[in-house]
Order: sequence, then structure tokens, then C-alpha cells
Amino acid sequence: MSIILKKTQTNRFQYNNINNMKINKYFKYGFRFIFLQVLLTFLTIYYFENFLISNSECAYCIGNSFKEQIQYNLIDDKNRFVSFVNDSLVNLNFVIGFFIFFFLLILYSTKFYTYVNELSFSLDRSYLDEFFSIFLLWTSSLVVFTTIFRISGLISRFYLILFTFIVPVILLLFRNSEFLSSLLGRSVTNENFITINLEDDSVFRNLRIATFRHKIDDLKNINLDNTDNFIASVDSVNKRENVNLIIINLDSLKRLNKEIENYLINLNKKILIISKNNLEFNNFFISRTEIINNNYLTYFNNDIQYGAKYILKRALDIFISIFALILLFPIFLIIYILILFLDGKPALIKQNRVGLHGSHFNMYKFRTMKNNSHELREDLEQMNKNDEIIFKIENDPRVISGAEFLRKYSLDEIPQFINVLKGEMSVVGPRPLFDEDTQLFNESYMRRLNVLPGITGLLQINERNTDEFSVWYKYDLEYIENWSLYLDLKIILKTPFSLFKSEVKGI
Repeated sequence: MSIILKKTQTNRFQYNNINNMKINKYFKYGFRFIFLQVLLTFLTIYYFENFLISNSECAYCIGNSFKEQIQYNLIDDKNRFVSFVNDSLVNLNFVIGFFIFFFLLILYSTKFYTYVNELSFSLDRSYLDEFFSIFLLWTSSLVVFTTIFRISGLISRFYLILFTFIVPVILLLFRNSEFLSSLLGRSVTNENFITINLEDDSVFRNLRIATFRHKIDDLKNINLDNTDNFIASVDSVNKRENVNLIIINLDSLKRLNKEIENYLINLNKKILIISKNNLEFNNFFISRTEIINNNYLTYFNNDIQYGAKYILKRALDIFISIFALILLFPIFLIIYILILFLDGKPALIKQNRVGLHGSHFNMYKFRTMKNNSHELREDLEQMNKNDEIIFKIENDPRVISGAEFLRKYSLDEIPQFINVLKGEMSVVGPRPLFDEDTQLFNESYMRRLNVLPGITGLLQINERNTDEFSVWYKYDLEYIENWSLYLDLKIILKTPFSLFKSEVKGI
């Protein structure tokens, strides 16, 4: 009886989640439709009034100008076809609004625009095919519109041609989060993937999800029954390379080892599993399955900050970083001059740190330690207060005399707003560590690399002065598992108050 009840509860849970997914999908489609309706309507009205329709007099027009001729044509058509409509409702702006509405209805009825299938085949990494599909539909619709309403002979042909390119670019930009993400610093074409037990001549290497990304490694002859070996193999690549997608070929296996399945789910990456059988999973998670070439392709994306979530986070980061850099610029100059006075050049330094999905970047920082201090870490290892990953020394002899307060109040981290603006960091996230520190991570703590590193975070507003790596681990994973823009805003608001609670800052 309990088994039947458990299955019933699981089925109900799955049913509710599927319904929620459908509701979310329709909400996103509806929101994007309304957004495009408003944006394109106002853009088209503005373009017609300022570029397409001349303000000069028209010798052969009824009235004194091209605009008056267009209005006369609209009234004439109204009287011939829909005479019951009031004249006050007939104007070019109103007609443009209806045209955009019907165009979007046609556009949304086409599957190529509303649905980007990454599990389709593609040999080209270019967006040109997608652009020209939208371009042809928009151009034909615009030509039909200007012809039916007798506008075509009264507008500038040059600006009309130009307009046929402008709108498709906007539509491509907002087609999905992928293109907009690339403009904000996270391009699909810059992402990497690895394959596991996938043949070199496999047709699945030509899937769009693979062709738009870079292959960095092929792991061959991996025993999928050997959990430790599988995790060690993936973890090894994950520590030395920026990995965004993992493609696994199960061949004739019907299910994954439970431990490996849990590991893949908690990796917070994109996972594509190829199998000759319809897979049975030990966990319930959101995924989709398609049958291609008599193989089942199961895909799930547990990348935490991806798509619309990434776009919203980047928009918040860009706004705050610009505001902070402008507001703190006088303090920036004062600190720069102070460090030059205390210890000479350089006042501003770059440190190689590990960022999102293992990518390396140069983190900017005011120099508060003597030159070459990082090279002295080995000599001072016996003074390290922490015996795990964090390197921290009480009364560190490497700190420049007179610069202690910069570290105490995190003023040395102001330049990191430049990293935020560049998209290498976020305002909120786990602190970026050195590569040698990352090599000490276990497979669970590697999850911290799957979100943008930040200037502040849960650790900084709670126990920023801690020496215990387990505390770092706790707050980093808590942030990853509960991440939301609301949580980011709470941390940002609490950060200024936390600066005055601790005596000494972290690393």
C-alpha cells in the first residue's frame, strides 16, 4: 500500500511540475509577445514619422503633404470597406499597431522563431540562417502592408530598405535569451563541452548544442559502473578547463549508476545523455527527451545562472557597477595616491583568479601587500591559520604598513567593479580564488564555480572574518542552492553594515 501511495504522490508531483513548466513557458511567450508588440509599434511609428514619410510638400498629393495624402487614403479605404468605423479611429499610428500585432501572430505561429531546438542538427555556427528567415517574413509583410494601404509610393525607398534590416535584428535579439546573453558577455560560441564514450564519427557531434560550442576533450572507455573513476575523470577536466556541457553516450545501457546520476544533477551544468533505450532515472528532475536516429536523447540544464536569469543578473550588475564606479571614483583616486606614497608602484594590480565554470580572468585590486607577496605563500605556510584551502595569516607580515584599514573595510576591492562591468564577476557571489586553491576542491565544492564569483556574498555578511573552510563551504553552497535576484539584493543591502562588524577581512 505504501509503495502504491508513494508512486501516486510521485506521479502527482511530476504532473504538477509539468503543468508548472507549461504555465511558465506560456507566460514567457506572452510576456515576450507583449514586449515586442509595444517595442516594435513605437519604433515603427517613430521611424515612419521621422524617416519614411517626408515633411516636404507634395505637388501631386491631395492636401499639402505626404502625411495628409496617407491619411486621405486611409479614410477613403475605411469608407469603402468598413464604413461603420468612426473617422477618429483611423490614423496611421492605429494602423501600424494592428499591422505589428498581426505580423507577430504570424511570426509566433512559425516554429522556427518561438522554439530553438538545440537537439537538431547543424553544421554551421552562424546566426545568418535564422536572421534571413526572420528577414524574409518581415520584409514580405512590410511590403504587403505598404501596398495594401497605398503607402508604398509615398515613402522613402532608401529608409524603407534600411528598415527591413533593423526589425529582424531586434527580433533576433529577443528571440531567446541566447543571443542577448552573448551581448552581455556570455556567448554560447564561447562555451565548451566534453564527450564521454562518444565515437569520433558519431552523427550526434553535429547537433546544434555541440556545433555552437567548442569541444575540449573526448573521454574514452570510461566505465559507467565505476563511480569513482567516472567522477575523477570528469572532475579532472573540470578543474583545468572551462566546462559548460557534458555529452555522455550510454549506448545500450538502460539507466545510469545512481551515484553518477546524482553527481551529474549536482554539477549544475548542461547534460546530454544519448542512449539506445528510453532511460529510467532514480531522481525526478526537469528534462526533455527526443528520439533521433533511433536513439533517445535526454537533455537537462541545471546551469544556475543561464538564459533569462543570467540576463537579469547581468543587468543588475551593470547598473550597480556603473553607479558604484562613479560614486566611488574620488575614493578610488585617494587610495591610488596613498598606496603610491606608502610603497610605490604598482598601486593597482591584477591577480589571476578562477571564474564562472573554471574560466580564468585577471581580478583587479588595490595592492595592500608588498610586491611579490603571493610568491611568499610557500615560505609562510606554517603560519597559515587554516589547514585546508583558505590561506590566511594573522598579522600578515606581507601587508604594507599603513594599508591595513584598506583591507579591514574592503576598500582594496573597489576596482573589482571593473571586473563586474566586464562580466568576469558579479556584485554578489562566492569569492574568486586562485587556481592552486581550486585544485584542492572536491567534486562537491567545484559547484561554487557554476555561478559568477562576486565582490560580496553570504559569507561576507555573516562571518567574513572566519578562518574555517567549512564555513566558506556552507555559505557558498547555501547561496548556490538558494540563488535568486531577491537574495542578491538582500546581500547587497546588508553588505555596507557588515563592513563594520569585523576586525580583519578575508583573503
